[in-house]
Amino acid sequence: MSGGSSFPSWESSMTTVAFLGTGTMGLPMARNLRTAGFEVRAWNRTRSRAAPLVEHGAVVADSPTEGARGADVLVTMLHDAESTATAGAEAVAALNPGAVWVQMGTIGLPGTSQVCAAAGDVPVVDAPVLGTKAPAENAGLVVLAAGPPQVRDRVQPLFDAVGSKTLWVGEDAEQAAGTRLKLVANNWVLTLTNAVAESFSLAEDLGVDPKDFLSAIEGTATDSAYAHVKGAAILSGDFTPSFALSGAAKDAGLIAQAASSRVRLDLTEAVRERFARALHAGHGDEDMAAVYYASRP
Repeated sequence: MSGGSSFPSWESSMTTVAFLGTGTMGLPMARNLRTAGFEVRAWNRTRSRAAPLVEHGAVVADSPTEGARGADVLVTMLHDAESTATAGAEAVAALNPGAVWVQMGTIGLPGTSQVCAAAGDVPVVDAPVLGTKAPAENAGLVVLAAGPPQVRDRVQPLFDAVGSKTLWVGEDAEQAAGTRLKLVANNWVLTLTNAVAESFSLAEDLGVDPKDFLSAIEGTATDSAYAHVKGAAILSGDFTPSFALSGAAKDAGLIAQAASSRVRLDLTEAVRERFARALHAGHGDEDMAAVYYASRP
C-alpha cells in the first residue's frame, strides 16, 4: 500500500537498507549505497553474488528476513515479479516501524500490484531504473519514481546515491506510474537494439561493411550512441552482458502484457519473437546485442 502518516526523519549515515537482489545491476547499486554512507544488509539467492559487498562494509544475509531485520528501507532489485513478491513478503515483517519498500526492478504491472499487496501497511515506492551495467556502476541511473509525497525526502538520498536523475511521475505506487514509464522506455531500447542487430545482418548479407553503416549515420539526425555501443559488441563478438538477453526477453514479454487491445504493437511483437529465437539458440546469458544471431536462418 502507499499510505502512511507518521515517519521518522533519517540521515543516510543512520539509515539501514535491506537490499535484495545483487545481480548485474543490484551489486553496483548496493555498493554505491554503501559508499554514500548507508548501512547495507544484502541478500541474494546465490549468496556468492552478494559476497563482494563485504569488502565495502556491507553485511551479507542468508535470507530476506535476516537482511530486513532492523532495516529502515527495503530495496528490491530482483529478476522478476514472483521472486520480488516472495522475497519482499518475507522481509516486510522484519523491517523497522515506519520503514519503506522501494521496488526498483522491472516486474511489470501485475508484479507491481503483487508488491503493493504483499507490503501490507508498509508504504511502497515504485522506482524502476533506466540504465545498464555501466550506469549502475557509475551511479548514473535514471530513477522513475512514484510514491507518496510524505516519503520522498526519505528515499531521495538513496536515489541520489545510485542515479544521476530522478523523475517523480506519480504519488501512488499502486498506479505503477514509474513502471509504466519504464515499459515505454524499454520498448524503445529493445526495439533500437534489434534495429542495430538486423541492420548489421542486412549489411553483411548485401556485402556492406557494418562499420560503413555506422560511419554513414554518425553525426546525422538518425545517429544513436546505442547503435555504436551495441554495434561494437557485434563487431567484436564480445557479448559480455551489460544487460542479459534473457532479461531483455523477459521485459519484452512484460511490455506485451501491459499493452491493451486499444494499441497494436507490431514492432514489439517482432522484437519479442527475435529475442525468443536468440534464447532458443542459447544466447540468454549474453548481452542483449546477441539478438543479432536471431537474424540467422
